[in-house]
Amino acid sequence: MRMRWCVVLLVPLLGCVSQKAFDSKSAEALNLKQQYDEQQEQMKALEQKLGETRAAAEKAQKENAELESSLANSDAERRALRKRVDELAELNKELSRNTEKLEAAKEALEKKSSEYESLAKSLKDEIKTGKIELSELKGRMVVKMKDKILFSSGSTKLNKEGQEALEKVAQALKDVQGKIIRVEGHTDNVPLPADSKTEFDSNWELSTTRALVVVKLLQEQGVPPTMLSALGYGEYQPIASNQTADGRSLNRRIEIVLAPAEQAPSAVVAASVKKAPAPAPAPAVKPASGTKPAAKKK
Repeated sequence: MRMRWCVVLLVPLLGCVSQKAFDSKSAEALNLKQQYDEQQEQMKALEQKLGETRAAAEKAQKENAELESSLANSDAERRALRKRVDELAELNKELSRNTEKLEAAKEALEKKSSEYESLAKSLKDEIKTGKIELSELKGRMVVKMKDKILFSSGSTKLNKEGQEALEKVAQALKDVQGKIIRVEGHTDNVPLPADSKTEFDSNWELSTTRALVVVKLLQEQGVPPTMLSALGYGEYQPIASNQTADGRSLNRRIEIVLAPAEQAPSAVVAASVKKAPAPAPAPAVKPASGTKPAAKKK
């Protein structure tokens, strides 16, 4: 009986302890769950942060690669630009040298001879009024006169004005040394009219005869005839268009050309003869086989 009561008293006591333990464990489990949930939230936040960090790192890496590529390109462009600058500097030096050479050549070409200066001084009035044009290039001087100053249309007779101008030219030329003086006649391309009073059949004949008339006057005024020659070019050496009246007027002219003496035909022929090799001696002729050589005459 006593044993039964003990068991009865023990059962409520055990039930009471289990409830407390259960409540304690329940509270602990709830706490652990809260901690777990918090840790999960922290893990999500960390994962998100990690993703953002990785994205930022990838972006930074890409930007760094682009920057390095840009720097490499810039360096290459800078080297190319420097090379081009050096090339342009060298080209500029070469252009400067060439310019100096051209200026020196131009100065040499434009340098006037003493004959030119003397003739220009003697004919300054005629040059000023446009009756005569004077030029010189590479030692070749040209006195250009329009035909209307010298001759009437289709005529070979010198006008008074033209004769006076030619006499002044002759005075300046008669003491010239080391030159040949070639008088050249030129016309436009207008044919001589069929009813012309002149005795010439063509402009070529007219230009040649006019050149000869000028040569004769220069000789009469003291220019050595050994220096003189005459040429007629007719219409075939124009200096302007024959399509206009002004052009035809420029083409009708007499030119007195002073050239170095070595350009004279005789000088050219003499030089070519001098340089020509002597003919080789003819080979000796051997007597035919079986024949005796002819006896020498005494």
